[in-house]
Amino acid sequence: MTKSELIETIADKLHLSRTKAEQLLDGVFDSINENLKKGHRVEIRGFGSFQMRSYSGYSGRNPRNGAKVVVKSKKLPFFKVGKELKERVNASAKSLAKGSKKSAVRV
Repeated sequence: MTKSELIETIADKLHLSRTKAEQLLDGVFDSINENLKKGHRVEIRGFGSFQMRSYSGYSGRNPRNGAKVVVKSKKLPFFKVGKELKERVNASAKSLAKGSKKSAVRV
């Protein structure tokens, strides 16, 4: 799903204009971004949590030519899926697997 598709889904479900839905989604993303920049953890119950992880620098290798490259230390956002989302995804994956087995058996 792309951001545009997500905006369309929000607009349809909440009976909003596409512009309002886009502003809503951008507001959510901006809030998450600002809090991560400040070093805060963002938790959305039932969905998951976002936090910044620090990685120290290391000596790497360029895969094209094999030359050594120094990779600087960095911070990257990390998402950890919530228990409820994980259970819902696994439940739907199991039901899809059962449906595909039945259709695969038909001859």
